[in-house]
Amino acid sequence: MNIRIIFFTLVVLWTGSISGQENENLFARLQGISNRGIDFFNIDGIEITTQKLDVAFSAKTCSKEFPQFKIKVKELTTSDTILDFRNYYVYKSQEYSQNFFQNISYYFVESPDKKLIAFTFVSINKNNKEFERNFIKLVCNNSIPENIYHSVEIDSINFAGRKIPLGKSCRWMGINNVQCPHYGQMNWSVHKDLEDASETVNNQFVSVISRKEGKIVSDTVVNVIFEGAETTARKVVYSFSGAKSLLLKMEGSNQLTIYLVSAAVRGNFVSCVMSFWESDQINPSGLPPLLEQVMKLK
Repeated sequence: MNIRIIFFTLVVLWTGSISGQENENLFARLQGISNRGIDFFNIDGIEITTQKLDVAFSAKTCSKEFPQFKIKVKELTTSDTILDFRNYYVYKSQEYSQNFFQNISYYFVESPDKKLIAFTFVSINKNNKEFERNFIKLVCNNSIPENIYHSVEIDSINFAGRKIPLGKSCRWMGINNVQCPHYGQMNWSVHKDLEDASETVNNQFVSVISRKEGKIVSDTVVNVIFEGAETTARKVVYSFSGAKSLLLKMEGSNQLTIYLVSAAVRGNFVSCVMSFWESDQINPSGLPPLLEQVMKLK
């Protein structure tokens, strides 16, 4: 066999091995829910949606079939030329406060079976086109494993590799976002490194205060045990004001306590935001039942 052919074959095998390992790492961080024809995903602090329709690929069809995106035909003029599929690409960024941007990438892609798939990638202060292209390729090639999906009817969660039973009283508020009435709420994401997890937690804090719906009563750092490991959490007590405050008081409380944590957990890197109302069930530990599942106060 020619030495060049041998070398080329080894390079292809090596490259394929690396790509396969990267996808395995991606699937370990990815979680999703499929509901009414739309798939919702969370990974690295990025919220993703995909929806597949049996319609022809064209700018007019993209605008007509996905009115929720409010994208006009005249905006669909640019394609991502690196993608292996026919596509339109639209990028929008909105500044909520100084140096705080919500970025949304929209892709309309013709799949190998000649159907139209719409993608959205929503993130704060980041935009990773290489990741977006790879994810689109995985979806178009039906390579997303079934075991990353949660049931719409929640009874347990996969929290960074640990199954936590919750019963039937809790509900999804989004991907990796669980609310248990009177027992607290938490949202989380699994990241490729601790730096990305920490940045996501900081961005979520900025997101809360940028809404200007009230005021911060206190902002401190406390020692905690998070998933069995000693670390620190940012504890913020936030009091809502105005019309929203009146509505919340009718429900029991207008004061929200928030814990923000980024930490290494079982070989994963997790960003987690936990919260509860003053009127929720607070156990002797100082936390409501949902938060007690993952964190203890020291």
